[in-house]
Amino acid sequence: MEFRLCSRPHFLLVVFVGLLALEAITMVSGFDYGDALDKTLLFFEAQRSGKLPYNNRVKWRKDSAMRDGYAQGVDLVGGYFDAGDHVKFGLPMAFSVTMMAWAAIDFNKDLLAANQLDQTLQAIRWGTDYFIKAHTHPNVLWGQVGDGASDHLCWMRPEDMTTSRTAYKLDSSNPGSDLAGETAAALAAASLAFRPYNSSYAHVLVYHAEQLFYFADTFRGLYDDSITNAADYYTSSGYQDELLWAAAWLYRATNKEHYLQYVVQNAASMGGTGWAVKEFSWDNKYAGVQVLLSKILLEGNGGSYTSTLNQYQAKADYFACSCLQKNNGYDVQLTPGGLVYVRQWNNMQYAASAAFLLAVYSDYLSQAKAVVNCPEGASKPQDLFNFAKSQADYILGQNPNSMSYLVGFGNNYPKQVHHRGASIASISVHNSPVGCVQGFEEWYHRTTANPNVIHGGLVGGPDKDDEFDDDRSNYEQTEPTISGTAPLIGLFSKLRSTNTRSSPYARNSPKASYAKKPLNAPKTPYATSNVPFRFKHSITGTWQDKDKTVYHHTVLIKNMSMKTVRDLKLKIENLSGPIYGLMPTSEKNIYQVPPYLKVLLAGGEMVFVYIQGGPQAKVSVHSFH
Repeated sequence: MEFRLCSRPHFLLVVFVGLLALEAITMVSGFDYGDALDKTLLFFEAQRSGKLPYNNRVKWRKDSAMRDGYAQGVDLVGGYFDAGDHVKFGLPMAFSVTMMAWAAIDFNKDLLAANQLDQTLQAIRWGTDYFIKAHTHPNVLWGQVGDGASDHLCWMRPEDMTTSRTAYKLDSSNPGSDLAGETAAALAAASLAFRPYNSSYAHVLVYHAEQLFYFADTFRGLYDDSITNAADYYTSSGYQDELLWAAAWLYRATNKEHYLQYVVQNAASMGGTGWAVKEFSWDNKYAGVQVLLSKILLEGNGGSYTSTLNQYQAKADYFACSCLQKNNGYDVQLTPGGLVYVRQWNNMQYAASAAFLLAVYSDYLSQAKAVVNCPEGASKPQDLFNFAKSQADYILGQNPNSMSYLVGFGNNYPKQVHHRGASIASISVHNSPVGCVQGFEEWYHRTTANPNVIHGGLVGGPDKDDEFDDDRSNYEQTEPTISGTAPLIGLFSKLRSTNTRSSPYARNSPKASYAKKPLNAPKTPYATSNVPFRFKHSITGTWQDKDKTVYHHTVLIKNMSMKTVRDLKLKIENLSGPIYGLMPTSEKNIYQVPPYLKVLLAGGEMVFVYIQGGPQAKVSVHSFH
């Protein structure tokens, strides 16, 4: 991160991704949201710090920062680099994990249908495992590794780092309610994401979340007053929103009433029902709190807290109406091309966060058959969703420059991305170390495209006039961040799912049809012979590959027993094409469920997909416990 992010104003404030190019489903606008989703998740693999797993898909990245925390006697290996540099800033990292977890909770079926739930949970866990290590005592949280000043004086690959890896902590004498609160929110939200698949890990996450909330609330203060090194990069404008945010997530994760009482009793004093905002970001969580608490009310569970929850929802509506330009002039600023514009530096992150939040709120309103009563007229849930889609489409190329600001998506995207690792040849290609100054002299100042594509990174984007300069030194516009990219996971998964249901067309596949199953397609019966499981085998797509008809098969497995099933393995015969959502074993034709699905609860379901021509594969249960 090469800049100081301004604080917010204090006024009114398993199943289908781009598996094959032929299969890419798109909206009428022509965007393949599944491919965008996959690339977004790739970005988080590129941002990993520490010992990389064997299946890391970004091959130009290698292990890095393997001694983080050692000088302080604590293991802080892991986590995410925040942007194009190599500092691990706790606040944006925690917000990013919260956003990914929210997607995995509320858009679970959409991620599952895109065969990306496993990747999303892995991305979340890369962050939460780090947070657990960083929480070494109930009232201690290690909030940052790396020094921004020295880091920004060097242009090096993460694998070559020689800059300071000093670790900074929060404790009772050096509090940071904003950072501790956001980390509590991230862990609470992640516990909900993991609970159906790994209940023991979910329990650990809640345990740490509750301790961190107590620490944040008891010892109050701004984290950048304690970790002053962070102040030039991620300045916090307050911690009250994070305390409300953490309590709201803990209520959803634990159903303990005292967390709901907390957000109600502190609604006015902490600004929850006072701040009417036009921004949702790593620094400003008020709109997120207001939408999250509106869900309780819309589901009819407000009870004695209904009056205060109504006030929260009024502020959620304010945010939505301001985005929709129906707020009597108190609207979010839009560029001429229609992009949310909040501030000059790394503006596109605010568009991504707003779009995700409106997609979530649209779902809550739709389920409750409710509308938003804006000053300039009522807005339906679909209006909110359409706005969210407009921001996603702008990001992907429907803009005055016809450029995708999601790196690696489409043909016209930023090539000189402000990112150290991407701009220097991989260590596997150029195995000599690249020194601090050498990186600037030999790589930073090049006018050619980066040697590595940082797929899925959302760059800062254009200015208020939709103008964009693809220049590596233009860090305000060309640097990608994890906090800007994280909200896109839920947004793209929802758009892909909606598109799959609504569009009968597939790009590069003029004969594809998703409205009807072809008359000559393989049969798709329910199979119930392998009690206690039920299989539903469906054809969800078909297209022509040369002279061959290819089918997209979706298999839903439901545990019909009254017991939890573990270590499920399937036997799949007559498989001639790729399979997604299952992992091969050393045994022929035997596949196991992904690591995150350690258990399949009674009545639980999972999905996998395979693609092939000709007859369908034969699926049966091999073993389970």
